[in-house]
Order: sequence, then C-alpha cells, then structure tokens
Amino acid sequence: MPMTPFGHDTWWLVAAKAIAIFAFLMLTVLVAILAERKLLGRMQLRPGPNRVGPHGALQSLADGIKLALKESITPGGIDKFVYFLAPIISVIPAFTAFAFVPFGPEVSVFGHRTPLQLTDLPVAVLFILAMSAVGVYGIVLGGWASGSTYPLLGGVRSTAQVISYEVAMGLSFATVFLYAGTMSTSQIIAAQDRVWYVFLLLPSFVIYLISMVGETNRAPFDLPEAEGELVAGFHTEYSSLKFAMFMLAEYVNMTTVSALAATMFLGGWHAPWPLNMWAGANTGWWPLLWFTAKVWGFCSSTSGCGPHCRGFATTNSWRWAGNC
Repeated sequence: MPMTPFGHDTWWLVAAKAIAIFAFLMLTVLVAILAERKLLGRMQLRPGPNRVGPHGALQSLADGIKLALKESITPGGIDKFVYFLAPIISVIPAFTAFAFVPFGPEVSVFGHRTPLQLTDLPVAVLFILAMSAVGVYGIVLGGWASGSTYPLLGGVRSTAQVISYEVAMGLSFATVFLYAGTMSTSQIIAAQDRVWYVFLLLPSFVIYLISMVGETNRAPFDLPEAEGELVAGFHTEYSSLKFAMFMLAEYVNMTTVSALAATMFLGGWHAPWPLNMWAGANTGWWPLLWFTAKVWGFCSSTSGCGPHCRGFATTNSWRWAGNC
C-alpha cells in the first residue's frame, strides 16, 4: 500500500506541522507535570500547586521560566564539551521521534489536502524505537562527563534498563506487525478501522505498558535517578537550563511512548465506541481530539505509588521478553 499522501506538502505546511508538533509536545509536558504534582499532592493530603494562575494552572510554565533564568553552575573537573552536549543529545531524538506519529487523517488546510502527520516511512515504528534508544546516549554521556560517582552510576543503570526493556517492547510490536502487515504508523492505524489491536493482542499490550514505564525511567523503574541511592542520579551535577532539558526530554519521551501505545493498540485517531457509530466521528478535525485524549490518558503518571525496584527491574524484563 503506497504512502501517496506524504512528500507533496508545500514548505509552509511542513513548517506549520513541525511548529504544531512542538507546541503539542510542550503543552503536553506542562499538563503532565501539573497533573502529576496535583496527583501527588492528593496522595500526600496536601493541595499541590495552587498559587500561579487559576488553581495553579501556570505553575509548570513558571517553573520552566525560573529554571531557564537561574545561574548555570558548572562543577570543576568535568569534560566541558560532553557535559554541555549531553542534554542536547537527549532532547533532539525525543522531539524527532514524534515526526512519524499520526494525529489524524487527511484534512483541508487553506485548500490543501494534507494528512495530520509530518511524514511517514515503511519502517516508521523502528525509527521511533531507534530514536528512543539514541536518547540514552545523552544520559550516559552526562553521567560520565560530570566527573562524579553518582551520575556515572545513574548513566550505567540507564543503559542497562533501556537495553532490557527495548527487547520486550520490540517483541510486543512483532505481533502488531504481523496483523497489520506493515511497520508504517499511518497504515497500522488504517488496519484498526474495524477492531483495535488491544482486544486481539492483550498480552502484547500489557507487556508494552510495563516496558514503556521502564523505558522512560518512571517509578517504580526509576533506577537512573533513584533519590534514595544516587542523590539525583545522572543529572546530579546539572542545573539551570541544562537540567530543564533533561527533564523536558524525559516527559517528551513519556508522551512519545504514550502516543505509540495509542497508535499500535488503541486505533490511533479512530473514535472509541460508541462515538464511532457517528458517521462524522473519524473525519475532519475530530480525530485530533480522540488521539489527544488517548495520549493524555496514557501520560497519567504513577510516580506517587508503587515500590522502588532495583535488582529485579532488569532481570524481569528479560523474562518477559522470553515469554513473548
């Protein structure tokens, strides 16, 4: 099945899509951080952020501006070039992976028919997995360049964890590739127009859910930045904007794996039942709403509950990979 809608956009449409993806990711990061802090506040019987903006809605934005304007403290005895390069290596792949995520079908923009997706490839899913794996180089280099024991241990832990959960995540996608007959994200969504793969491939979906938490270093698989063991982990020696870039990369990666879960198992931008019985549910701009709701639903964090895992966090991933 040829991917004819791609490669014919004008330059301003490509630029508009890139800006829209960047804005969507930044908005999702701000919402995810605020929702996580509100949830943790409820769990700990406190109100959470409630000072900046209505009900604390602008707290995440204020924190980002504060970090950007803070003094950048550079410790001594570091490899300066690698130290400053590491946050950039973490951020760029995180944003690049989202270029292959479909937000919706073809729509009309000022008379031009274009899909709500920046681009696609016959092996788009493999490219997204590769980008998520490349981001770990920034963590490892940041831990090594800091010249301290705790960041180095955090970087080594991150490497072991990403390698472990990449295997289980990739194998959970193998069944999707067999059912859809393609690795293109847009065509995988098109293959789910009648039934979502979550109902046909429930074991693969469960394995992916566990793997996505481990892949993004979220609790209880937060080995690279375990506060009780490694102070702050791989970014202990980072401050100001460089620290903010590491945090941004983490939340963008969380958004990417959430979007990938919606794309591979929940029909992507297809409307859920019973809304899909409405004739116009999957046309126009409505699919963008369904896709955003699915992604934001997956982004709900569980960092306020669950024990901290260490020894069996990586060994169990190899057992799951074998069971795949």
